[in-house]
Amino acid sequence: MANRSHSAATLPSAELPRRAETAVPALSGGWPLLGNLPEFQRDPVAMLSRGWQEHGELYRFRLGPRDFVLFTGPEAHDFYFRAPEDRLNAQPVYRFTVPIFGRGVAYDASPEIMAEQLGFLFPALREAAMRKFALIMFDETKRFAEALGADGEIDLPHAMNELTVKIASRCLIGQEVRDRVDTGFAEAYHELQNGINTLGFFLPRLPTAAHRRRDRARRRVAQLFGGIMAERRRSGAEPDDFMQTLMQARYKDGRALGDDEITGILLTVLFAGQHTSAVLATWTGLELLGAPSYLARVRDEAEEVYREAGAMNLESLQQQALLDRAVRECERLHPPLILLIRKVLKPLRYGGRLVPAGTMAMVSPAVSHRLPHLFADPERFFPDRFAPPACEDKQHHYALIGFGGGKHACMGKHFAYQQLKAIWTVLLDRFEFFLDGGFPRPNYGSWVTGPETPCRVRYRRRSEPSVFR
Repeated sequence: MANRSHSAATLPSAELPRRAETAVPALSGGWPLLGNLPEFQRDPVAMLSRGWQEHGELYRFRLGPRDFVLFTGPEAHDFYFRAPEDRLNAQPVYRFTVPIFGRGVAYDASPEIMAEQLGFLFPALREAAMRKFALIMFDETKRFAEALGADGEIDLPHAMNELTVKIASRCLIGQEVRDRVDTGFAEAYHELQNGINTLGFFLPRLPTAAHRRRDRARRRVAQLFGGIMAERRRSGAEPDDFMQTLMQARYKDGRALGDDEITGILLTVLFAGQHTSAVLATWTGLELLGAPSYLARVRDEAEEVYREAGAMNLESLQQQALLDRAVRECERLHPPLILLIRKVLKPLRYGGRLVPAGTMAMVSPAVSHRLPHLFADPERFFPDRFAPPACEDKQHHYALIGFGGGKHACMGKHFAYQQLKAIWTVLLDRFEFFLDGGFPRPNYGSWVTGPETPCRVRYRRRSEPSVFR
């Protein structure tokens, strides 16, 4: 077994003398032409974990015609996330999102324009907005719970997707879009979600049935958003929401955003605030159901917090430390994105190894979050690992990378945490849940990795009074 030392140099190692360079070791088991693609398709996390066992924090492999390297462990993550964009760049990798977000937006924009577009998002995530969002999250989850009735069965991934679409559309876009969720928007948005898949990553313009549905859905969403914006301009209405913020925004050169740019940015922020949240909400529920003693502590904490607070708000959610640790533990065990990828534009030198230009460089939260020298008993659901004195997530600022890191870290991380805590506080207060069958396997066929479906959960309304007054 290779020495898995995690003490390699960080960025300065990019300047190591050339005489110290050696080739990055290759993962075993590759096929002619296909490389490690068959094994990767069966179980990418098992394959990547095997590579770490063989070679430690840096190794290479091939998927079909493309060469990849994987950086594993906090020091390797630090190098990866701090590498300058003229050496390691995400934009060439994520162009498969262009059919969804649109031209001139996000990864189809110049770095300067992309930075300006990200800057438009900050007001939507400030504390004042998050206070308003807490009330919306409670209201939408309460409505969802009331509609379930006294008992029944739900497909948990479908239910969490439905609920988070309603929350995110109302919080991050506007009330008019939320009002249309059940009359066409949710269906179109679902087709856009299906457009983000493994095949689409490699061949985003391939005319598959899923891609044709994706493109039709994008046109429907553009038509819907465009109609709302036209009505606002006609009526003079200026609601306090993110759509209106973008309608009034200006680039540094004074140019207003076009309707398709606004649509693309709204879809970008919706995906950031919803898609991964729905998956993480599902895993959080499943893990809590499998840990009844911890679930009881979460319920006791909620009773204590809301006996004092009376109603859900930003401060009450921040006081729920046990539930917060459960969400972080699910981020560790079930990161929605198992791979983060960038392209090497100029040769990289790390730990005496040379990574050639043109290589696809990756980090894998799913692999790094289960390293035994970082996390004790790493396969176990154990939220208390984040409590003092262990504080396993504090041992390095890149120990947990479920929401990325560096310049392109997900801006919606705190929104996601707040949303998940609001959802499960309400649902666990209202219902007892029972998982049918064994714990589900991950579905690696989707770019955002949730459980295999159907994933059915039975529920029964609790007889105890609500903790909310």
